[in-house]
Amino acid sequence: MKKLGIWSRRFVMAMLFAGALAATFEGVSGVKARELTQDLYNTYTYQNNKDGSFRFFGLALKFLPSDHHLAALTSSAPAVSKGDSLESAFDWGKYPKHKVLATGYTAGFESTGKNPGHPEYGITYSGVKVKRDLFSTIAADITVFPIGTVLFIPDYGYGVVTDTGSAIKGDRLDLYFDTVADVYNNWGKKELDVYVVKKGDGSFTEKELAKLNESESLQAFRQQYTKANTGY
Repeated sequence: MKKLGIWSRRFVMAMLFAGALAATFEGVSGVKARELTQDLYNTYTYQNNKDGSFRFFGLALKFLPSDHHLAALTSSAPAVSKGDSLESAFDWGKYPKHKVLATGYTAGFESTGKNPGHPEYGITYSGVKVKRDLFSTIAADITVFPIGTVLFIPDYGYGVVTDTGSAIKGDRLDLYFDTVADVYNNWGKKELDVYVVKKGDGSFTEKELAKLNESESLQAFRQQYTKANTGY
């Protein structure tokens, strides 16, 4: 009983000391101890469940990695500056990097063997319609980049893996463009590093694509990637 009493007193003293520290911290920083504790817990969980990635809480968009990056883009986060480019608006060095050989394709016969009027014309492997937008549909080897994977591709923008291709194996990508002229004039073939913003889970829908393209935080960039304003 005596030993139990000693431990009880020690526990009470420790709690009082922790409370005093929390009050002091809150008074100096303005951050509530409960919020800080939750953030630390979330950070620990994220580090252990997302292959070593990490998150800085309460900082600018450019410091939000992986899944949290997309969560911020589809939230009410403040819009980025119109003068920025996607390349400069985010710190891409914080994302997993993957070297690929990227080519371009269209929905037309030259790329897919299908013409307008074909029931599957413009329909990707995932069932999503091809689209060139802020978030565009791209083809990949789904053993490397599963369906739903979101990549940032310098000079192209965000690409969402929705399609496959017989020649697209290993570290290769096929980026969707509206016309053959766009493929030749705006891309061709490039070997470059792409950044994995979010790894897919094997499925992706039109609704998800629409949500990404309607992200308020990125509308300042949208004109860079729509057909009417394409001009790399």
